[in-house]
Amino acid sequence: MEIHVNRDLDPDLVALAEAHGVATWYENWRREPTNVSHAAVTGTLRLLGVDTSTPSMITSALERIRADHDPRRLPATVVLRASGTRALATPGKITFEDGSTRAVTGELPAGLPLGWHRLTTSNQEVTLVVVPDALPEAPRAWGWMLQLYAVHSARSWGMGDFGDLRTLASWSGASGAGLTLLNPLHAPAPVHPVPASPYSPSSRRFWNPLYLRVSDVTGYESLRAEIDALRPPLGELIDYDEVWRAKRTALELLFPLSGYEITDDDDLRGYATYCAISEVHGANWRAWPAALRHPDNAEVATLAEELHERVVFHCWLQELCKAQLAAANEAAEAAGMPVGIVHDLAVGIDPGGADGWMLQDVLAAGVHAGAPPDAFNQLGQDWGLAAWRPDQLVATGYQAYRDMLRGILRHAGGLRVDHVAGLWRLWWVLPGAGAADGTYVTYDPEAMAGILALEAHRAGAVVIGEDLGTVLPIVTRGLQRRNMLGSAVMWFARDHDAWDDGFVPLADWQPNALASVSTHDLPTAAGFLTEEHVRVRSALKLLAGPVADAETEARRDRAQLIGLLREAGLLTGETPTVEEIIVAMHEALAATPSRLVVASPYDVLGEIRQPNMPGTIDQYPNWRIPLPVTLEEFVADPRVAKTAEALNKH
Repeated sequence: MEIHVNRDLDPDLVALAEAHGVATWYENWRREPTNVSHAAVTGTLRLLGVDTSTPSMITSALERIRADHDPRRLPATVVLRASGTRALATPGKITFEDGSTRAVTGELPAGLPLGWHRLTTSNQEVTLVVVPDALPEAPRAWGWMLQLYAVHSARSWGMGDFGDLRTLASWSGASGAGLTLLNPLHAPAPVHPVPASPYSPSSRRFWNPLYLRVSDVTGYESLRAEIDALRPPLGELIDYDEVWRAKRTALELLFPLSGYEITDDDDLRGYATYCAISEVHGANWRAWPAALRHPDNAEVATLAEELHERVVFHCWLQELCKAQLAAANEAAEAAGMPVGIVHDLAVGIDPGGADGWMLQDVLAAGVHAGAPPDAFNQLGQDWGLAAWRPDQLVATGYQAYRDMLRGILRHAGGLRVDHVAGLWRLWWVLPGAGAADGTYVTYDPEAMAGILALEAHRAGAVVIGEDLGTVLPIVTRGLQRRNMLGSAVMWFARDHDAWDDGFVPLADWQPNALASVSTHDLPTAAGFLTEEHVRVRSALKLLAGPVADAETEARRDRAQLIGLLREAGLLTGETPTVEEIIVAMHEALAATPSRLVVASPYDVLGEIRQPNMPGTIDQYPNWRIPLPVTLEEFVADPRVAKTAEALNKH
């Protein structure tokens, strides 16, 4: 098959881009070759430190790469599978994590211990990471897929909290569930306004203190009346600013009673320093005084001393988060859940937030992750999220990536990776450019997926990749080869080769997957069955065509779904109710071969509003819709019992 070449670009520029993992063309959503613009290619190379301002600079850069190519030299980080080998041009010595050493000659042998080691040869010292070939096979289990903020109980303050998670873990484990999948619990900036989206965090390495249960903090009983008076009421929508204002005030009252002393964890102190400075200068570090824009500057240390009490306060909040998360994990384990609590890893961070400040040396300056144009977003997508610099990850031994994974997995039985294809490549939107005029930048999947497997293996955790939509086959194969699960969603389980584009038979679903009826970005079960998703999208002007066409398509889809459920023997009546169809949909999940299946409370309770409406910002209450019942009512609801009974057959 002929390989496409972007003939709009000079061949030397194409070769230079390929050497740095910068795409000069890609396949669009129609699988058609699409050339990347000269500006996007040269702009991306410039952000990777490559000068392409003149043809002679391009030629010189390419010549340097060819001249510097020395087969005797290793990259700054070598990632080796446990069963793999790698040739060595010169003898070397491995220093293992435990301090022991081993001489190696000719090659790195198979069977080296998993972990983070150092390899020293006659001319260099590099990081050696030995990763598992694959994770253990995930257990067969079912569970709940929660937007934790949406939960509200008699003890929570305006939104779900870690105490509610602990209660849910105990109850659901006792009901036969094996896992609880959460929305991202990453930390936002601790200032107002508090962003609603959990997918645009300030930090993926630290936890969101809005989820703290105040009444579980030491000293609460001695100040109970004063603190309870601060508790915000639950409104029709979640008000994160009101919740944070109330909790922060309560926690500031409790902090002097804690006896907490400053940590010796440099990363935590760095994060807490960002938090303290953000309370003075705002959440976006790029708008701070110039002297404060890098954490290593002397002026930062001086200000941190002045703000010492606030730095200690924010360290303390993180210790509370870790303690309350640990209690929830212990509850899941005590209830016999084979997987336990599964966290969600957002694809990126707010570049102006804590991680953007602390990790700026390994992030691509000014770049946003996004997506190229497709049938639904003809201008492409700019997610506003920072992107790793692949060359800097290699140069620094992937330390920032490792530490992020390790911190999350320390409190998890599993990890769902949003947009898992980003471990292979990311669409870079360049500073000042539109989303359509970007390009893909390649990462090393042996390192990105391998390190994920290593840290998950050490934590005894399962890994789930969100691989929905247009995903390269190499991504799906890479997940399966490592025993990482993909994602299977009922709405997308279609046989596109069938004449009617109908649903795939239940027996043909992907076994190595986490299966669900829907996702947070799609219609709920009741919303789909009642065509609420059409009405809302029409009102918000999000439909790609006439309303009548969308209604016709929705009715066709409903009829096909009911036909699937009838064929499987899960629906019998002529005119089943919405509730009966929803129960049958969960019975269908239980009948699939997928290893993990999850149910959403929004679906089970018949909520017609979906948690997030892609394509909107303020037009729809994204991430702010609470469950229609309290936690106490939820666990006693007969619809919940029916769903648990159905899924216990999985």
